[in-house]
Amino acid sequence: MKKGVHCVADEVLRMQNITKIYPNGFVANKDITFGVGANEIHALVGENGAGKTTLMKILFGMEAPQEGKIFINGKEEKITNPLDAIDKGVGMVHQHFMLVPSLSVAENVTLGVEPMKKGLFDFEGAVKATQEIADKYNFKVDARSKVRDLSVGQMQKVEILKALIKGAKILILDEPTAVLTPQETEELFEQLFTLRDSGVSIIFISHKLEEVMRICSKVTVLRHGQCMGTHDTEGLNEASISKLMVGRDVVLKIEKEDPKTGKPVISIKNLVKINSIGKHVIDDISFDIHEGEVVGIAGVEGNGQTELSEVLSGMGGFASGDVLLNDTSIKGKSVREIRDLGLAYIAEDRMVEGVAGDMSIKMNIMADRFTKKEFKSGLFMNGKKIDEIARQYIQDFEILCDGPDQPVRMLSGGNIQKVVVAREFTSGANFILANQPTRGIDVGTAEMIRKTIVRKSREEGTATLLISADLNEVLECSDRLLVMHKGKIVAAFPKANEVSEETLGEYMLGIKEMTLEEMEALL
Repeated sequence: MKKGVHCVADEVLRMQNITKIYPNGFVANKDITFGVGANEIHALVGENGAGKTTLMKILFGMEAPQEGKIFINGKEEKITNPLDAIDKGVGMVHQHFMLVPSLSVAENVTLGVEPMKKGLFDFEGAVKATQEIADKYNFKVDARSKVRDLSVGQMQKVEILKALIKGAKILILDEPTAVLTPQETEELFEQLFTLRDSGVSIIFISHKLEEVMRICSKVTVLRHGQCMGTHDTEGLNEASISKLMVGRDVVLKIEKEDPKTGKPVISIKNLVKINSIGKHVIDDISFDIHEGEVVGIAGVEGNGQTELSEVLSGMGGFASGDVLLNDTSIKGKSVREIRDLGLAYIAEDRMVEGVAGDMSIKMNIMADRFTKKEFKSGLFMNGKKIDEIARQYIQDFEILCDGPDQPVRMLSGGNIQKVVVAREFTSGANFILANQPTRGIDVGTAEMIRKTIVRKSREEGTATLLISADLNEVLECSDRLLVMHKGKIVAAFPKANEVSEETLGEYMLGIKEMTLEEMEALL
């Protein structure tokens, strides 16, 4: 696959001297100039909080800048809301899909531009229009299918089709490969090249720098709300882009020695979980994790990983089987009781389960240890001690903030995740359950979290279960690797660093499946 070299005849988009300051005084964008050419896939990269999201919200009419101008095809435009942006040929595909699962592909794609016949919604007309545009760009989806029956990769295509059917000529893609298998990613890239060659300019936002290098001809780097320049990707590599983003050298590959494993810390035995409609979302799975090792789970989202995380953290029950944490069953135990047995938990959704957004950084960091004697002074909390600890963790984990009393919701996504990590990695637990620990965060923070996971296993003997949609992450951080598909463990690899992404993808998609005997022989 080649990203190709394309002559950029004219800029189809120019955002000139854009400045956005929020009411609290935070400068999200400072005098940013950003241009995209015709027939171009242009990367926009930067750490969380660098200003990428704000800049794209301004382009899509979701935010208004204090200063600056937007030009589309050389003409100055005022974009006041998303409908206005769509009308001017700008489409945005958000990281979190905005689809109605119970409706068909055609109904989702034509939502807002529904074809009508005799005053009623014309379903056949919607199917025809959707299938025509899908076929035009080689998007292999059936317009009549229900969205709930689609794979994650197909849902991604539906989101793109929603923008294309409305006439998008400038397409913003926010982390489009975050939940795709390698095979689905390859297919998406081929379709993006088709779109580019047919006259659609694409703004590609991603933390996966190897993908930026592969498919983008130019990259614009933001850091702390300012533009660090636009560069041809041909003259860069992943390390140089990372340095522009972070302002220092970033280690992109984790060097680790083989684990020295001890006794099992957690034992999962014939675990079964059945959901509200009677489906086996966890289907008779068994495995152990020992002291000193990181076990990774790869899988397309929706194949039981979330439910497994809920069971192990005490956020959800199970139908049969058992889970032993440090030789004690967690059956019937509360979240607090399971944590007291030795669990530290980095939740999949940091804003829902990881932090209390309106509470301070200090209170979030201390949330699991208020009852401990060392943080009490008689009947009351030892405020001075708590403040000291919070400031120390803010320094140790490089949390960018105004101080320990700042509400967590005021932080960037990467810094919110650092608050979660600071609490969980200092809890004294010997089992770390890390579910999507670096999702949607910048390369610098991701590097810190991954290195800490590996370091704690090697130096402190912790057992870690790493659940991640980022295959680079599970391959680099894990010692052993398991693959989940339809609630089952379908493959096991004793050495994660010897498995290719392509092989993993085949098991993740259900193309291949190991027998129980094969897995037992490997592990």
